[in-house]
Amino acid sequence: MRVSALAAPRAAVTVTPPVRAFSGSARRLGSGASDIPLSQKLQEELQYEKEARTNEASSPEFLRNFLEQGVWSIEDIPGHDEVALTRKFGDENIRIIFSIADIQADTEFEPENEDAGDEADESPNPSNPVRAALTITKTSGPGALSVDMVCQDSHFLIENISFYEDAKLSQELTAEADWKRRGLYIGPAFETLDVGVQDEFDKYLQERGINENVAAFIPDYAAHKEQQEYVKWLNKVKRFVDL
Repeated sequence: MRVSALAAPRAAVTVTPPVRAFSGSARRLGSGASDIPLSQKLQEELQYEKEARTNEASSPEFLRNFLEQGVWSIEDIPGHDEVALTRKFGDENIRIIFSIADIQADTEFEPENEDAGDEADESPNPSNPVRAALTITKTSGPGALSVDMVCQDSHFLIENISFYEDAKLSQELTAEADWKRRGLYIGPAFETLDVGVQDEFDKYLQERGINENVAAFIPDYAAHKEQQEYVKWLNKVKRFVDL
């Protein structure tokens, strides 16, 4: 019987694909050429804000003085645009809401007056006008009194006084509540009221602590919060760009 010799198995040949060489300086996935310059500019702005406030106290004197009076409480949620001042007066709950957006808008659209001369330099700088919405409700009964105001230079300028039979309607910020308010009579412009009625309303508000002290505090606090939120925004944006 003839025996055939078995052929030895051939060794497998491993083919290694060519490796593409990458430069060590290649950018990370998702980053662009403008990322680093932008990050640097944000850092410069952060450094400027830090140096400009090196000697400032964490709690400004105007804020400490206001809180020491013990009349108003401040509702300020970090990262939010609006601030509320609240207090009790007898059976009344009083709430004043204002926004730091007014500070930003006033800065963006402030006109330049190049022809003012020395008179402009000698005149005191007016405070930023800030709109405020005052709401007064009573635990003894339904309804709410709503006052639209502008505070500037330690004074309140009343624009309108409205009354809502449904107290919730005066404070809710939903689209449905806004739609309902649009169809209601909101009352006459304050300046069209009889002077005697205007005077009595002024006394009514003064008695409840809506006075020159609060009118001076609101623009100061709005500017203070806007600055804080701006620095937080710079930090958050820079961290995102650096990812």
